[in-house]
Amino acid sequence: MITLILYSKPDCHLCEGLQEKIEKIQASSQTLGEFQLEIRDITTREDWFQTYQYEIPVLFKSSDIDNIEQRIPRPSPRMSVTQLEQVLHKYW
Repeated sequence: MITLILYSKPDCHLCEGLQEKIEKIQASSQTLGEFQLEIRDITTREDWFQTYQYEIPVLFKSSDIDNIEQRIPRPSPRMSVTQLEQVLHKYW
């Protein structure tokens, strides 16, 4: 199973927008198949906060096979759901 990991924090509008788009893809994607979305609140761990405080939202892909987190370049907030799905497809 593939997991998308979204590092975010409360009241981050960019994070919320990306999360909503990913959830739409998760609910309807034919090309990506099933995947899990894990939201990691950077305010809950000091190491996450220090690493990502100026970069959120940050997106990673991980799979059960290799358990390695691969960073996905941050998509533009103006990107449509369809465009985001195409970007994610490159990392599948």
